[in-house]
Amino acid sequence: MENWFEVENANEINSPALLLFPDRIKNNIILLKEMVNGDTSRLRPHAKTHKMVEVTKMLIEEGIDQFKCSTIAEAEMLALSNAKDVLLAYQPVGPNLARWIQLIKEYPNTHFSCLIDNEFTIHELGRLAHDNEVNLFVYLDLNVGMGRTGVSLEQINELVPIIQNYDGLVLEGLHGYDGHIHDPDLLIRQKQSDACYQIVKDAFLLLQPQFNHSLILVMGGSPSFSSHAKRSDVVCSPGTFVFWDWGYKEKIPEQPFQPAAILLCRVISIINDTRICVDLGYKAVASDPPLPRVKFLNADDAVPAFQSEEHMVLDVEDSNFYPIGTVLYAIPTHICPTVALYDRAQVILDHQKITSWQVIARSRMLNI
Repeated sequence: MENWFEVENANEINSPALLLFPDRIKNNIILLKEMVNGDTSRLRPHAKTHKMVEVTKMLIEEGIDQFKCSTIAEAEMLALSNAKDVLLAYQPVGPNLARWIQLIKEYPNTHFSCLIDNEFTIHELGRLAHDNEVNLFVYLDLNVGMGRTGVSLEQINELVPIIQNYDGLVLEGLHGYDGHIHDPDLLIRQKQSDACYQIVKDAFLLLQPQFNHSLILVMGGSPSFSSHAKRSDVVCSPGTFVFWDWGYKEKIPEQPFQPAAILLCRVISIINDTRICVDLGYKAVASDPPLPRVKFLNADDAVPAFQSEEHMVLDVEDSNFYPIGTVLYAIPTHICPTVALYDRAQVILDHQKITSWQVIARSRMLNI
């Protein structure tokens, strides 16, 4: 079969469906390692893209043992996968503070850390560390230009002494997420990531003399990975690489990853000679990008006209080529939130569905 994405037993797969290709996933992991010259200590992949135990174990098998995540459920998924080191790139607040302590106690074989960027959270974590007789490891989140979370260089001198006042708080490193960098021009991205790096480096130079242990620098996502991968003092945390998507394939052409997760849908209605409808609503594919939101692999002429919760209407050259039940394969523009829409992913090997993997961390709560 010529087309890598086609599934011979597609009649066994309900649509819409998320398909995974483990051979391509593994190849993407190998490519990631090559971009840091095989030094896996410089990799802390983000689990928000895949949210699966099986994919985490594929990464661990390739020597990657530290991870980043956004929710306590994702952190627990990583611990269940026997991940050695997990950074929650988020600040626990409200009931999540107690859940964070419970997680640390329940999984002693995993080293956990989280972000902080304000005095209130520092006091809450410091109090919990004291009351529970544990050490809590934290990263100071720096605002490197995205304007979402993080402190400025000027605020560092205010917060670090407060951290040091608590015996149970350990400042492990600095974190800078430059998610605002996504220009298709590599030179522009490099210049922007250089500026973000300089902010984190200035913070490091300011703080390192105050600590006996070496502070770790964790930086970046996917678009800036091309630049940060070349910095020997930065731990990189891309996530999309593991599955890749059409958005980054178009915007970051210099990164060699290949799509390893696609969507299967079917024609459910023929509207007229040039318009059809498929079962790919925005409950089945991330709706944050503008239309088209997907790239069809076996329907080059298909152009999304509009979309609703369960439907996507396509303009085609001739609807006679798309009878009812026709299977279409599509790469999402944004894979991370797309994965979170599915309970299970169908695993494809040699053009056959062989099993399914649970997208376990799409849940907001596992055991804790």
